[in-house]
Amino acid sequence: MKYYIEGWNAKQAWIDLGQEERGAYMAQLAPAIQQLSEQGVEILSWGINDADTDKRLAFDFFAIWRFPTDEFAKTFETMVADAGWHNYFEQQNMKGSPASPQDVIGKLIGM
Repeated sequence: MKYYIEGWNAKQAWIDLGQEERGAYMAQLAPAIQQLSEQGVEILSWGINDADTDKRLAFDFFAIWRFPTDEFAKTFETMVADAGWHNYFEQQNMKGSPASPQDVIGKLIGM
């Protein structure tokens, strides 16, 4: 299992689109998201990054996904790129397997 966290901001190309064009673009993504869901991919949350977050990452929006395998996560990355998402949004990602606090602390200590 892999957790996948996206953070993104709208680029000027997105802002320059009209609302109808933005809506049409988002609507064309729905079938791909539905297909992922049917294959066991879970959307844990989409959200808007609170402005008052301490040490806030410089992204206005985020999504948290759970993928059954790393291969699904990599397929998702390809789907996002092929859909032209990066034409409209600046994005950074994080991906990893679930771990306990003790596992992560052990990794930090062992560095």
